Amino acid sequence: MIDTTTKLNDHTVRYLDSNSNKQPVILLHGLGGCSDKWKSVIDILSASYRVIAPDIIGYGQSDKPVVNYTPTYMVSFVKKFITTIDIENPHIVGASLGGQVAVQFAARYKQYMSKLVLVSPAGIMKRSTPALDQYIMAALYPRESSVSHALQLMEGSERQPSKTLIQLFMTNMKRPNAKMAFMSSLLCFKNSNTIHRHLKKVTTPTLLVWGADDPIIPVSYAGKFTSALPNCTFTTISNCGHTPYVQHPELFCKILSDFFATQKH
Repeated sequence: MIDTTTKLNDHTVRYLDSNSNKQPVILLHGLGGCSDKWKSVIDILSASYRVIAPDIIGYGQSDKPVVNYTPTYMVSFVKKFITTIDIENPHIVGASLGGQVAVQFAARYKQYMSKLVLVSPAGIMKRSTPALDQYIMAALYPRESSVSHALQLMEGSERQPSKTLIQLFMTNMKRPNAKMAFMSSLLCFKNSNTIHRHLKKVTTPTLLVWGADDPIIPVSYAGKFTSALPNCTFTTISNCGHTPYVQHPELFCKILSDFFATQKH
């Protein structure tokens, strides 16, 4: 795996890349996330795929321009990223806010991708949840105790989050303009229309994956996606919260690999 950067317009974007000639898979993180949260998934999937995980612009080690981080801006970022690093027909995996971006990308640019995976996607839920509120507060005031509590709530379990994840989140949220980009994303996505109209346009074969105990975006919202997506397979992961790719990476990767291996229909 290489840790590298590319230029999109005048902005530097950092990404992780397993760097092979295999079928590409792009991993899009969620609000306040970064490519590092996908490392276990990259390690596993890279046996069969070229796996690429960017720090979405405004997050992690990528530049954080002072702009409105709207869904349209994020979709444009994904399009530019794919064309700039010159990959063809990737599978796209989007988690949480990254899932909403992936839906809107698939609705507009299906010719640039192969299959779509949505992991506990945002875009339908308009009311906040206590776990999401805690996560937002931890992002704005990143102290070890508040971050640890928020990440534990996110997982929906009693397990303590790793020191590595806690430190990673704190470091990223203390970067210049990080809180601005976080709040701009949160407000722009919250104030945007729900993605119902985009879902009906997504003809790409789609897998919806949800943690059964997700306290951030509860699994009860899954029906809104499955009823609107024309070509959707749905699975839940038990004993799992909002981040199955962190909590159960082996099972998560098997579910993805099985889906990628099926014929298009």
